[in-house]
Amino acid sequence: MDMRDIRPTVRRRISRMLSYLIFLGLIVALAFTADWALITKVFLNKDIALGMFPGVFRAALNTILYTLIAFVIGLVLAIVLALMKLSSGPFKWFAVGFIELFRGLPALLTIFIMAFAVPMAFESLRALRIEGVYYGLIGLVFVTGAYTAEIIRAGIQAVPRGQHEAARSLGMSQMRTMITVILPQAIRIVIPPLTNELVMLLKDTSLLFIAGATKANKELTQFGRDGMSSHFNSTPLLVVAVFYLIITIPLTYLVARLEKKMAVKQ
Repeated sequence: MDMRDIRPTVRRRISRMLSYLIFLGLIVALAFTADWALITKVFLNKDIALGMFPGVFRAALNTILYTLIAFVIGLVLAIVLALMKLSSGPFKWFAVGFIELFRGLPALLTIFIMAFAVPMAFESLRALRIEGVYYGLIGLVFVTGAYTAEIIRAGIQAVPRGQHEAARSLGMSQMRTMITVILPQAIRIVIPPLTNELVMLLKDTSLLFIAGATKANKELTQFGRDGMSSHFNSTPLLVVAVFYLIITIPLTYLVARLEKKMAVKQ
């Protein structure tokens, strides 16, 4: 039978089924050719994996905590920077300089500078004896604020000009109009990219390993790296990867739902 005589929907279904079968065949072939004894020894050591509990839960909570701190403070900073950039004069140029600086520098370098160079430069900071991971977290806040500021600015500019004019015609001041009318609408517009930024930030907390931390303040990546070094085995990294997936998959699903919902409203 000629494929051209088959209806397009049936033809697409057959093509999809064939692609699934080919993909399944490749997976089965890889499964049979893999060295499962070595994989189990290096990546799936049950005793090492069980020994990571309950410490891995603390590391996961630290990762979530660092993410929320950096996101909330970074969001506040981003709103201030976005408003400054939309203004004129020295405030605008300060915001432009800040945003371009921390968007231009690699996040790892920013964290390193804040964790080591800044405390080294100021004796008063060294006297505080604050752990480097918290200085590194400040660097992550700056990076988050710089990137999120551009998202907020785009959201503010996406609000119809008529909303601003209507509020001003009611006698509202410029500041009150921005805070009570424009910003709430702008935040609603940029919820999907903000949520996506939250997902990226959660993974960027892994860069805090460069700042060092005590046993109680380790995030997931550093916890996994230390476990790998102490056991000379890669199982800790696999366990940590599973925890990252447990956290990030619901967030990415939420991003997709929000984007779909916003697309329907538009």
